[in-house]
Amino acid sequence: MKRILIAGCGDIAMRVAPLLRKHYRLFGLVRRAERCAELRAAGITPVPGDLDDRTSLARIAGLADIVLHFAPPPTPNIPSPSGGGLGRGAQKRGYVNGDLRTRNLLAALARSAPPMRLIYISTSGVYGDCGGAYVDETHRPNPQTARAQLRVDAERQIRDWAKRSHVSAGILRVPGIYAADRLPLERLRTSSPSIVHEEDSYTNHIHADDLVRIVIAALRNGKPNRVYHASDDSKMKMGEYFDAVADAHGLPRPPRLPRAAVERNVSPALWSFMNESRRLSNERRKKELKVKLRYPTVADALASIKNT
Repeated sequence: MKRILIAGCGDIAMRVAPLLRKHYRLFGLVRRAERCAELRAAGITPVPGDLDDRTSLARIAGLADIVLHFAPPPTPNIPSPSGGGLGRGAQKRGYVNGDLRTRNLLAALARSAPPMRLIYISTSGVYGDCGGAYVDETHRPNPQTARAQLRVDAERQIRDWAKRSHVSAGILRVPGIYAADRLPLERLRTSSPSIVHEEDSYTNHIHADDLVRIVIAALRNGKPNRVYHASDDSKMKMGEYFDAVADAHGLPRPPRLPRAAVERNVSPALWSFMNESRRLSNERRKKELKVKLRYPTVADALASIKNT
């Protein structure tokens, strides 16, 4: 039975484990001992280790045939100045050195025979603001936040390492992940404003359960060292998404304000999401991964919530 190592045992890892454990032996890198029982209950053997501490990762060398890299970079929480790159605050914290977690993971894997495959969950934020234009996987990244810059660095590291090590790597650029328990309900309850329709940004989505399906499809059908957009078929502006969630839960729709007014009324972290507008093409995902989504659109998922 082949072995899978999961780095980043969060929500997506816990959703994917039941679908993989019948066919693979699962291991999960765990930093906190109190999570070990949770992982064992999900069929994942805990492996102590911290991606922020390279010396703690000796156990993972040669452990797995496949690595699922779901761990995010350290969160800088500081949008960069316009034009991309890391902001000064991020540089002071050492983020100018790139995604050290990915660097530590790859260095540990390189200490023995490398895995055959590695799947990395990245973000569609690597493209920055595209003015609402459609983008496919060949579009040049233009990250405009420190968070997205770190993701670009992680992708670069993985590509370079995979080529050197003859590993088949797959990169999934993921937009906004949602699920019944991952909806902006608190934001709606506090009447946080949305942008007026004429000035609003296009946004992209994927249900958490469908992201899991895409991960498995990438393991089975993904081409070597290939990027895929893990997005559904929704064509929505951000305010439309908030309105749809509000309607599904019987909450008031958020007030609409001009773009400049919304920027003054929300946190910098939230504004970094609201400010960028793009529409992801998912044709490569459909043609090559051949995965059928359970929720092709946000409307499909919200309808299922209404009916439960």
